[in-house]
Amino acid sequence: MSIEMNTAFGQIDISNEVVATIAGGAAVDCFGIVGMASKNQIKDGITEILRKENFSRGVIVRQQDEKVEIDMYIMVSYGTKISEIAHNVQQKVKYTLNQMVGLSVDAINIYVQGVRVTNP
Repeated sequence: MSIEMNTAFGQIDISNEVVATIAGGAAVDCFGIVGMASKNQIKDGITEILRKENFSRGVIVRQQDEKVEIDMYIMVSYGTKISEIAHNVQQKVKYTLNQMVGLSVDAINIYVQGVRVTNP
């Protein structure tokens, strides 16, 4: 599937994988995020941190009518305030998608899949 945008010059189709990669890249830049996690934690086994090329496994992009919704599965660092991290990720992803592709996102749902304790 892809997201369709109509402009004065014609129609633009952006694949969901591209949107997922941009959203995942924006999310991992936020403070307190260890990385993206797989949405199929039970199927894939233990929680693993996804690499850049696999961000689409941890991000779901849905378009219904003219609304775009994104579900993101993340892993956070121990000792950080999860609600603040989730809010920062929502703001950063929304801003980045608007700036890079001109996409207005209606909802960004954050699912914390795990907390990672880092070694000092």
